Amino acid sequence: MTTASVSDLDSTGDVRPAPVPYIAADRSLPEFTPRAVIIGAILGIVFGASSLYLVLKVGLTVSASIPVAVISITLFRLLSRFGVRDASILENNIVQTAGSAGESIAFGVGVTMPAIMILGFDLEIVRVALVSILGGLLGILMMIPLRRALIVQQHGRLKYLEGTACAEVLKAGASEESRQAASASAKAEEAKGPGRALNARTIFTGFGIGIVYKSAMSAFKAWKDVPEVVFGEPLKAGSLSAEISPELLGVGYIIGPKIAATMCAGGVLAYLVLIPVIKFFGGNAPISLAPGTMPISSMGPDEIRRAYVLYIGAGAVAAGGIISLLRSLPVIWRGLREGLRNMGPSNGTADRPRTERDLSMKTVFVGIGLLVLAISLARPLHMNVVGAVLIVIFGFLFVTVSSRLTGEIGSSSNPISGMTVATLLLTCLIFLMVGWTGATWYVTALSVGAIVCIAASNGGSTSQDLKTGYLVGATPRLQQISILIGALASAIVLGPILLRLNEAATVYAPIQQVVPGGLSTDVSALPPEHEWLRGVQGASDAHPYRVWHKTDTEGGPPGKYLVDEAGHAVWLIDPGINGTIHQRPDGTAVRKFDAPKATLMAYIIRGILDHRLPWALALFGVTIAIVLEMTGVASLPFAVGVYLPLSSSSPILIGGVIRWLVDRGRRKELAHHKLTAEQLVAEGDRSPGVLMASGYIAGGAIAGIIIAFMSGVLEHVDSALGAWARVHNPFYEGPYADLLALIPFVVLTGVLLQTGRERLFAAR
Repeated sequence: MTTASVSDLDSTGDVRPAPVPYIAADRSLPEFTPRAVIIGAILGIVFGASSLYLVLKVGLTVSASIPVAVISITLFRLLSRFGVRDASILENNIVQTAGSAGESIAFGVGVTMPAIMILGFDLEIVRVALVSILGGLLGILMMIPLRRALIVQQHGRLKYLEGTACAEVLKAGASEESRQAASASAKAEEAKGPGRALNARTIFTGFGIGIVYKSAMSAFKAWKDVPEVVFGEPLKAGSLSAEISPELLGVGYIIGPKIAATMCAGGVLAYLVLIPVIKFFGGNAPISLAPGTMPISSMGPDEIRRAYVLYIGAGAVAAGGIISLLRSLPVIWRGLREGLRNMGPSNGTADRPRTERDLSMKTVFVGIGLLVLAISLARPLHMNVVGAVLIVIFGFLFVTVSSRLTGEIGSSSNPISGMTVATLLLTCLIFLMVGWTGATWYVTALSVGAIVCIAASNGGSTSQDLKTGYLVGATPRLQQISILIGALASAIVLGPILLRLNEAATVYAPIQQVVPGGLSTDVSALPPEHEWLRGVQGASDAHPYRVWHKTDTEGGPPGKYLVDEAGHAVWLIDPGINGTIHQRPDGTAVRKFDAPKATLMAYIIRGILDHRLPWALALFGVTIAIVLEMTGVASLPFAVGVYLPLSSSSPILIGGVIRWLVDRGRRKELAHHKLTAEQLVAEGDRSPGVLMASGYIAGGAIAGIIIAFMSGVLEHVDSALGAWARVHNPFYEGPYADLLALIPFVVLTGVLLQTGRERLFAAR
């Protein structure tokens, strides 16, 4: 599929005719079955757990819909050999719908909730569970009224690349029953194409290549995963890098060259303009310049990005998102107005085709109201009416922006963390205006940001799933129920997993190690409850202690302390997530989780409410977005590129260039047929390259689980592989590692190019 122009993406005019779904509205197949919902919920929990681990380690996750669909097709196909009925395409769609919620909730939890410990409070299981459940369900319900506006009316303009690719996966793996029930146009399409067997073989070949490539690279350290070159004078601190992963290459191929180039241009601005400029003007400063914590002369490109450019990118993303929302308001309003017609007693569904039946708007709005009431009454969230109102406003704003943005650039590149930054900025600014400053309001602000973050993440995921259902002929109401069930199951489980991961790497540090002169507090001001040392250090000290949550920097670092009855601090509890102490008193090494984006969230909250936020940097980003809009360039994809590492957008650009080469060759080949632009687009959508790219995305996502397994369960094996590779593997470490690592990526890219041109060569 080629990418529409920026003006087309933002237009509210007429769109292409709606496609005929794979299963027509007047046909009925097994869909919302118990086995489909249960398997989907289980897979959602599995992918949610692995995604949570990855976001704590590197701050990133990958879309789960395609890999869940692949697993579902394979699982039911294997069971059919033992006499179990094979799943219909609509059942497999329910599995991937219920299974996709875990990853999106995990991202929101991992990005926000660890910040509570950085701010000096407990990571309570009830608090994590409430944020996960309320945010996950709220995002789904807020997206449902937008389905017709974004999925149906904007078909052909908003690509929803993962959702479209997932539909291709489901079609390629359709059962015999589903193929017989397929619409006449779907059967004709299969007859014109390379055939179902080749389609399935192409997708699953790509899946196999993706999983082997990503596992070999990241889990088994076969070659360096992010080749990089850092420049010296006169472009000091400028750099080029690429995360040479199959899923990012596949994303670039599917979204096409236009948006891929716009995104990468934002990364080029960040890494070849902003970072070198900051280094040029600040490199001679002998002291650190806030919000940085070290002199710029000591910073590399990544440190400068984290300290300064992220705030610029966040400001640009916030401004671009708001501009995109304002431009989309007519379309959104039409969709809401259509949805409100369902408020009558008949729920507006009896006279609609099966493929157009949503949950009734009455159910949706009652559900949203109950969730908001629950948020207002949830004491662990330290919430009040103002906070609940902000959640509704920002929640709907960013669920809408997220749902639309996933249609433009895909879930993998959707800057949910940037939306969370914008939410925290605005929330904390409002708190500052009404005088709610200091540590007592940290938890309230973070709760607002966390719920909005999870809602926006799940709203985007729900959009992809509903796009898949739209293309295969699913019943939207059943999809919406299944994703609510999947979200609830994943949200309940992710809280205990997060706490367990934190506890496994927690260190109890003696106070003399942290503050040689000691610390003390007024014990009468502390809560009466006591706490003991836990885990492997529990045997060394069985005494009960009072808990002191220190939120300032006076006399010692903020954090959670265990104090005796006299008020003297005895232990600092250094958390497993974002902790700074990597060795226990007995000398045992501890591997911490970095949760990089949670650090940013904590800094924003503390910076604003304690009057230390770098507003100028955020406003620079806002100005960049405005300038781009004035020149006719869509600011949101560009802002995404500024916010994301260049290593993420550069392989997306390469995938877009491969798509451009394939489509250019296809246009030349088909020139004598005198096809219209719409027909050329449809021909590109049928390209085997799209199927191979879908397999790349699925394989890379599955490999994420293998990487998490190697790093978590087999930590000693992962460490041993890394140590061996650093000494013996020139593709992983050494003077030529960056160049040598490109060899397998060139092969990966060549396979995609050759596959995309397959029918060209066959026709000749």
